Amino acid sequence: MKFSHAWIEKNPWLLIGLVTLVISVGGAVEIVPLFFQKSTTEPIAGLKPYSPLRLAGRDIYVREGCYNCHSQMVRPLRAETERYGHYSVAGEFVYDRPFQWGSKRTGPDLARVGARYSDEWHRTHLNNPRDVVPESNMPSYPWLAKTRLVPDEIVPKMRALKRLGQPYSEEEIKAGPAQLQDKTEEDALVAYLQGLGTLIKTRN
Repeated sequence: MKFSHAWIEKNPWLLIGLVTLVISVGGAVEIVPLFFQKSTTEPIAGLKPYSPLRLAGRDIYVREGCYNCHSQMVRPLRAETERYGHYSVAGEFVYDRPFQWGSKRTGPDLARVGARYSDEWHRTHLNNPRDVVPESNMPSYPWLAKTRLVPDEIVPKMRALKRLGQPYSEEEIKAGPAQLQDKTEEDALVAYLQGLGTLIKTRN
């Protein structure tokens, strides 16, 4: 029996097996080295796990589906960095589970939004985006300012993240609820947004 390319194509199960093998080996060659590359596994200088308030804000960000319209990945292209700032670096996101990278941009990328606007601007924007951006098609989130956080809910979240390798101490976990006392979901979301991308200076 002659072993040829045409013969392989006539044997669908053999073809499927060989294609799967090639893709598996090729994928492993590209992906496995990244686990040992320090730039993708070690946090950048100054990066710390989310504070209890920012952690709660991140959960609200995910819950409300903000990632469906806002990415957090500035690509290393001139048009991208001139508009949004320094391109995104993997070391900024080692404590994100899951990270909020993506390509969907119904709204602007938020990777470098931290400290760009005041807290009051964010509050106004969340309550009614048209008050600060007249052409915005973003929905309003007025209930965030009226909904109180449940402080004790942060403890199991922080414990779960600690089991996954995030360096929370027991003291930080126990102190978590006190930091959420009398805070609203809006407070938490604004805190999360204000910390995004602030460790790498924005290019002008």
